Amino acid sequence: MADLYELTLALDLRDDLTDQELAELRWHLGAGPKPETLRIVTEFPVVVEDEDGEFVIEDDPEPLLACHDAGYKVEGALVSVLLRKQGTGHDAWALTSRQEIHPDDFDRTGQLINWLATKADERHRDVDGSIGLGWIRHHEARQPEPLVVRDGGVVRPS
Repeated sequence: MADLYELTLALDLRDDLTDQELAELRWHLGAGPKPETLRIVTEFPVVVEDEDGEFVIEDDPEPLLACHDAGYKVEGALVSVLLRKQGTGHDAWALTSRQEIHPDDFDRTGQLINWLATKADERHRDVDGSIGLGWIRHHEARQPEPLVVRDGGVVRPS
C-alpha cells in the first residue's frame, strides 16, 4: 500500500511577484525551465550510491508540483496551472494544483507552501491569522482536510 496524499492548492497570489519568483514558481508547476538560481526551495537532498558503493547526499533539484498525468493512487488528473487574473477589479495570479505527494516530500513541499502563504492574497487569511490554501487527504480517505499555514508552518494532516 502506498502512503500517498492528494494535495490540492487553490489560491490567488498577490500581484507583486517578481520575475524571478514567477520563473521559479512556473518551474515548480512544470510550466517553465529551471531557473539558474533557486530561492524559494533551495535544497533538494537525495541519498545516492557513489562509484565506491558508499552512500552520499547530493543536491538534486526537482519541481515539486509538476506532475501532469493521471493519478497513481488518487482518482482523476494531476495538474498545475498558474493564470494571470486581470480585469476583475483585483489583479492577481490564480494558482490551482492537484498532486500526489509522499510524506517524505512533506518538508520540501511544505517550504513551497509556506512561501505561497506569504504571497497569498489577503482574502485567504482567517481571523486567527491562519492562511487557507487548499486541501489534503490520504489517498484512502474520502474527506479532505483543510491545508492551512499557521505561524509560518504547514499544519500537518492528522
